[in-house]
Amino acid sequence: MTFNLTEFNHFFIDYQQRFVHFADTYVHDEAIAEDFVIESMMYYWENRDRLPADTNVPAYVLTAIKHRCIDYLRSQQIHQDASDEISRIYAWELSSRVLTLGDFEPNEIFTKEIQEIVDRTLETLPEQTRRIFMMSRYENKPHKEIAELLAMTTKGVEFHISKATKALRIALKDYLPASVLLFYLN
Repeated sequence: MTFNLTEFNHFFIDYQQRFVHFADTYVHDEAIAEDFVIESMMYYWENRDRLPADTNVPAYVLTAIKHRCIDYLRSQQIHQDASDEISRIYAWELSSRVLTLGDFEPNEIFTKEIQEIVDRTLETLPEQTRRIFMMSRYENKPHKEIAELLAMTTKGVEFHISKATKALRIALKDYLPASVLLFYLN
């Protein structure tokens, strides 16, 4: 059964909304559904001479619409799968950043850096100054005891400690006030 142009126009008017509703049920976009219906009806019209005379035209057009919907939905599924994979990778990467940042302890880094600077600075001091500073700060010996052990005055001990703390203050200028507590409290 082939249509002439007038019969085809009647067919189009009679079936267009039913076909659009059918396609929209699957693609959930009326504009796309309308495009598929028009494309499928045009496909029929352009190929009508190649079809058997007893072709069920509504079924033929509906089959064409069905295939366009399937192709569209498969394409949407591929896009959705890719989007889901990107989201999954992003969520994993974001989770990794959160865990890494959660485990990060700035105090450990700064304490280690400060200790390295202190060690390097102490190495540059004269032996006596370094020894007095270490007895005071690391061994917690009072100035009087250090003076007695080294046979010097407490003023001499204070001079060497002052000399060491000045060198450390300069070396640790970027870390103050954190280093203040380290060196000024006995």
